[in-house]
Amino acid sequence: MTDTPVIGVLALQGDVREHLIALASADAVARPVRRPEELAEVDGLVIPGGESTTMSKLAVLFGMMEPLRARVAAGMPVYGTCAGMILLADEVLDPSPSSPPRSSGGYPISGQHTVGGIDMIVRRNAFGRQNESFEAAVEVDGVPGGSVEGVFIRAPWVESVGAAVDVIATHGGHIVAVRQGNALATSFHPELTGDHRVHALFVDMVRAVGRLDPGRISRVRIDSGDAKEKADVRPL
Repeated sequence: MTDTPVIGVLALQGDVREHLIALASADAVARPVRRPEELAEVDGLVIPGGESTTMSKLAVLFGMMEPLRARVAAGMPVYGTCAGMILLADEVLDPSPSSPPRSSGGYPISGQHTVGGIDMIVRRNAFGRQNESFEAAVEVDGVPGGSVEGVFIRAPWVESVGAAVDVIATHGGHIVAVRQGNALATSFHPELTGDHRVHALFVDMVRAVGRLDPGRISRVRIDSGDAKEKADVRPL
């Protein structure tokens, strides 16, 4: 057992480096994950922001989709931001008109597959396109110390949730953060602000589930110095 969990960041596409630094600042050992064998060695996983359709296609191409689904279904803690939220949804809608629901045997018009894990319907790009990106203060249940600064970039929102899902933040009347068991998701990007309290919440979630045998941790945590030194931020 260890109080310093090993948390991966899915490194197929998106803002991987920022999450690695945020996790290290929240006292985790952070490393990129690109292959199934790397996924098997982490206690939890962050699915970053980026382009959700591209990430889902790459996950299928590199043999990561089924291992991701299996580990999330088995209870591995997972946190998705923006595109990561989309990939954790059980159903995804395009910005206009809705595409065939998974319950009918189809996938969204984009052909996007998801990892799933949170009983929610998410609408992609719901807050607008790139030039409509914005920042806003967001109160997040479970995050002490007041509101966090939410960075919304082509952000989704959650249309609806199942009974097992806790809504932990809203903005403008729309759901922007949820939690279901060991899964956490936000529409916004806390990794871009320098405020690592949401990542600290996720690290605590990972600790609560249980840790890997310390002998499996190959990197030694540095107790002082720049957070970058605690994150494996090798070039992607």
